[in-house]
Amino acid sequence: MTARKHSALPKAQVLIEALPWLTRHNGRVVVIKFGGNAMVDEDLKAAFAQDVVFLRQAGLKPVVVHGGGPQINAQLDRHGLVSEFKAGLRVTTPEAMDVVRMVLAGQVQRELVGLLNQHGPLAVGLTGEDAHTITAVKHFPTIDGESVDIGRVGEITAIDTGAIEALLADGRIPVVSSIARAADDGHIYNVNADTAAAALAAALGAETLMVLTDVEGLYEDWPNSDDVISRLTATELEKLLPDLSSGMVPKMRGCLHAVRNGVNTARVIDGRVQHSILLEIFTDEGIGTMVVPDDPQPPAAEHLPEQAHAEGGAR
Repeated sequence: MTARKHSALPKAQVLIEALPWLTRHNGRVVVIKFGGNAMVDEDLKAAFAQDVVFLRQAGLKPVVVHGGGPQINAQLDRHGLVSEFKAGLRVTTPEAMDVVRMVLAGQVQRELVGLLNQHGPLAVGLTGEDAHTITAVKHFPTIDGESVDIGRVGEITAIDTGAIEALLADGRIPVVSSIARAADDGHIYNVNADTAAAALAAALGAETLMVLTDVEGLYEDWPNSDDVISRLTATELEKLLPDLSSGMVPKMRGCLHAVRNGVNTARVIDGRVQHSILLEIFTDEGIGTMVVPDDPQPPAAEHLPEQAHAEGGAR
C-alpha cells in the first residue's frame, strides 16, 4: 500500500501544479494554430487531439485553426502544379486554389475533426467562408520595393465570430480551415493560417494564442546559438522582425498582432514535442517563446503560484 502511494505521488504533484493555470484559464478561449510536423506524424497528431480535448474537459474553450502546407504540396504535385513561394506566402493560381480548398476543407480538417471526435461529439469543422467567419481582399506583398501579384492569396479585412461563439457556447471545439471569402470580387482566398489564427484570437478576445512550429521557439541568435528567447514584449519582438527567417515572420507577426489587440499572451511552441500544449499552459516552466503586451495587467494574485510570473510559467 505504501509503495503504491509513493508511486502515485508524482502524478498528484503534476495535477496540483496545474491547478493555478486551470483556475486562470477556466472559461477562457484559447486559439491554437495547428501546423508543422504535428500535422503529418501520426503519434503527434494523436497527442495534439488529446491535448485539445483535455483543454476542453478542463474548462477551457479551445479553437483550432489549421493550414496544410505538406498536404497541399503533395496534392499539387499529383496534379502537376508547381509549389512556389514569395515573401513566405504560397503563390496561388486559380487551379492551385481549387486544390488548396479541397485539401484544407476536405482532407486535413476532416482528419483533425475525426481525431478529436474519437473522444466524444466535440469537434465541428468550418472554413473562413462559413457564416462570413473570415473575409479578405487580394493581398499584394511588397518584394524589393515592388507590389507583387501572387494570385488568390488574401489579406484579412474582417472577422465574424458568430458561428464560432455559437459552437463554443454549445461546448463544441471549432476547427477552422484558413480559407476566406472575398470582400469584393466573389473569389475564395487562401489566407496564411498563422495570420488567420491571430486575427481570430484577437476577435474572440482569447486568453492566449498558441502557434505550433517545427522549432523550439524564437532563437536569440540563430544560427550562431540555439538559445531560445523564453519571453519578450511586443516592442522587443517588433525590433526583431526584420531579421527573422521568412517562415517565422507570419508566426511572429501573428503573435504581435494578437497581443496588441487584446490577447494576453501569444506563444510559439515546438509541435514536435508530444503534449507541448499542456506543458506550455499547465506547467510553471513552460516551453517555447511567449510574447506579452508591453504593459501586461497581472491577474488576481490568488490565481497564481508565488513563484510564477503573472503572464504564464516561471520564465
